[in-house]
Amino acid sequence: MSFFEKLGINSAEVSIDWELTPADTFGMFESWGGKERVRHKSERFYYFYIDNWQPPARLYLMERGIKYARVLARIAAPQEKIDKCIAGQGKATTLDASYAIDEDIRNWLQENVVDSKDQSLVIPMEAGPEEDLLNTGLPTPADPHPALQTKTLRSVPKAFKEAEIEGLIQEAVLFERRYNPEAGAEKYLVDNGDLLTVSDMTANLMWERGGSDINSIRTIQARAKELNANKFAGYDDWRLPTIEEGLSLLERTKNDKDLYLHPCFSKAQPFIFTADQRDPGGHWFVDFAQARVFWASGFNPGGFGRVCRSIK
Repeated sequence: MSFFEKLGINSAEVSIDWELTPADTFGMFESWGGKERVRHKSERFYYFYIDNWQPPARLYLMERGIKYARVLARIAAPQEKIDKCIAGQGKATTLDASYAIDEDIRNWLQENVVDSKDQSLVIPMEAGPEEDLLNTGLPTPADPHPALQTKTLRSVPKAFKEAEIEGLIQEAVLFERRYNPEAGAEKYLVDNGDLLTVSDMTANLMWERGGSDINSIRTIQARAKELNANKFAGYDDWRLPTIEEGLSLLERTKNDKDLYLHPCFSKAQPFIFTADQRDPGGHWFVDFAQARVFWASGFNPGGFGRVCRSIK
């Protein structure tokens, strides 16, 4: 049995792209095939990469396509090889803690995984259960609630340089795993009873529980306008959140959907656009899977969308 077959994939139809790196995929899939390798939306690419978001660093197999990304398996490679690979690359790329494999790991993979009949080193990543957005377990706005310490978060979009982000997060006293890991993540969510929204009474923000599929910033912005035109959940003042507003949703621990969010929110939006731009170029995102802020291009496929509105 090949390792692809262990993962339920027809090995005759796919192959590993050994030259593909995390940095390459950013360019390819943000610009719809910028390297002239993507021929159609259903095409899939398979490559190994190292994830160093949190220790210990791990080696993974990724399946990637336009508007599609899924980690298929963790590979139980020797930790010393993984750590040596990271050390040899120095500072991470724009993708922050995602690293390309080196020749040593490639040779090890070829011998011990790709060409091996023993697939004990391949650990499939289990798909999460189908989510249910019906029952939140949250109080309603009419229920008694404790005395709350409210906070005012910036709601007007701005452009920020990378060097400004750490100070911005710390000044707002918001939890973020890289820049402010010791901060709290206090909030008081209530279920608005419409199956569509919840409100954070500490930040005076109403949030969409679901959101949009991955798309360009223009499409995400157009969707917000459409939601307003159709009075989504009865309101016409929905907008993309600022960095601070997006971070205010973070929880300090992951839920059973593998996100740093209250489970009332959909798992289909693991990271979202904010309304803030990056100076000199790009857009700022909040990543619920890593409890981090990052920047990237705002174009295809871009990112996911989740709107909010201020509660007057």
